[in-house]
Amino acid sequence: MLVGDKNYQSIWLDESDPSVVKVIDQRKLPFFFEISELRTVDDIYNSIRDMIVRGAPLIGAAGAFGIYLATLEITSNTNVRLHLENAARYLISSRPTAVNLSWAVNYVLGSLDKGLPVQSLSPAALESALFICEKEKNSCREIGRFGLPLIKAISVRKKGESVNILTHCNAGWLACIDYGTVTAPIYLAHDSGIPVHVWIDETRPRNQGAKLTAWELGQAGVPHTLITDNTGGHLMQHGMVDIVFVGCDRATAKGDVANKIGTYLKALAAFENKIPFYSVLPSSSIDFGISDGVSEILIEERDAEEVTTVSGFAGGKIVSVRICPENTPALNFGFDVTPAKYISGLITEKGICRASEKNIKEMFSEKFN
Repeated sequence: MLVGDKNYQSIWLDESDPSVVKVIDQRKLPFFFEISELRTVDDIYNSIRDMIVRGAPLIGAAGAFGIYLATLEITSNTNVRLHLENAARYLISSRPTAVNLSWAVNYVLGSLDKGLPVQSLSPAALESALFICEKEKNSCREIGRFGLPLIKAISVRKKGESVNILTHCNAGWLACIDYGTVTAPIYLAHDSGIPVHVWIDETRPRNQGAKLTAWELGQAGVPHTLITDNTGGHLMQHGMVDIVFVGCDRATAKGDVANKIGTYLKALAAFENKIPFYSVLPSSSIDFGISDGVSEILIEERDAEEVTTVSGFAGGKIVSVRICPENTPALNFGFDVTPAKYISGLITEKGICRASEKNIKEMFSEKFN
């Protein structure tokens, strides 16, 4: 996607030094556009844990590059198998909820054939990491193609009036290497001349909607309005939302979806007001080995300080201020689970299916063999 007049992905390999992985530091946006250089497995781990990179497809790609960097750390004294397995476990532990991370790390690890000579491990790992990046980009492109008709149909029904789309958190190109999941059909609609308007949930406590989605849509010229997380239900009651698009960090084989905390409440409001509610995701976000999201998906609990403070821009720098009495206890779950019965459908790179075991099995039959 374009930033100013230059095209960027949210992760890439340094062209002049293949031992360096570059990422956009999402903690600094929208106030500063800074690029971080990741050179070690520890750098990758810390970038995921500290949310320099975030978004399920992106952290998967970062984990994949982490295994590549692990191969560069091998010396003549290294127990190669143990080193790579330890690196994989370490990287996967950085964020527990999104399944893309473990999928991507294990994919690269599995590509390193035990018979490969040591000098061939790095090229093989890099090839696999780059493959994952291209796969996720292509998935997002296809997601846009399949999601666009939903927006077109609403536009026709409204006789060309603007289609109002509500989003939660950021599932744009920053989170997905390029195009985005939720944003892909929105960008396509906007570029094809369909009037769209996006209601952007601020997404407390880290405000990824306010900071990232608003910045992305502003860069692309897509009309949007920032709202507090508690406003969506009111807008739905008054006919001001036509469709809800949310991302996904892990979906189950039966269609339950884990996404940023607060998604479940939006789904309930949409269900009550008969508004279509879609989860938009690549198949790499589906955990085909689990069925019940509420009981089986591990929900990450993050630092309470994210709740008790808020960061913003003041005096030319990013500052953090406390918003509650000192020493106030706080609870900070990063995600919640929306049961399949509240989801109108899943928009994937293979098409749109109902959030049900039957329909997921039909669309992804190869995953169940």
